[in-house]
Amino acid sequence: MRPLTEEETKAVFEKLYKFIGKNIKNLIDRPNEPYCFRLHKSRIYYVKEKLMKKATNVARDKLIALGTCVGKLTHTGKFRLTIGALDIISQYAKYKIWVKPSAEMQFLYGNNVLKSGLARITENTPTYTGVVIYNMADIPLGFGVTAKSTNECRNLDPNSVVAFHQADCGEFLRAEDEL
Repeated sequence: MRPLTEEETKAVFEKLYKFIGKNIKNLIDRPNEPYCFRLHKSRIYYVKEKLMKKATNVARDKLIALGTCVGKLTHTGKFRLTIGALDIISQYAKYKIWVKPSAEMQFLYGNNVLKSGLARITENTPTYTGVVIYNMADIPLGFGVTAKSTNECRNLDPNSVVAFHQADCGEFLRAEDEL
């Protein structure tokens, strides 16, 4: 468990910025207790500083996980968000998409969000920006990247892709061994 390097921090914050914008500072400087990001076995964890200090008593090879796993670093040094980041991202998300009940299962099986399954979208959502996908009961299902802006979505064919799938709650079952 070690602090992130400058390059790793930049990669993590750039990815998070796509989803939560300037709310990144709220992740670290929380009013109740400070948090930090730590790297352990190519996974990035979001940890309370108090818990992180206690974890120094555990040997590195014995430590399995600590805090919330928000993503992992690839072999090329790029950062990839995992489904563990959903709780954090959904709190501060700038742009949101709500899917109809009929499209909910399609998204949870790993498919993209189509225009026919789109119920609502945040106004002025730009193209290729991070969005959190919700069901109609405001429960976060996952996250992805918009394929079309809000204005373009109004005139789309029902089979057109509105948001590209990146992660969803169904991954807990599909990729159980990798998480």
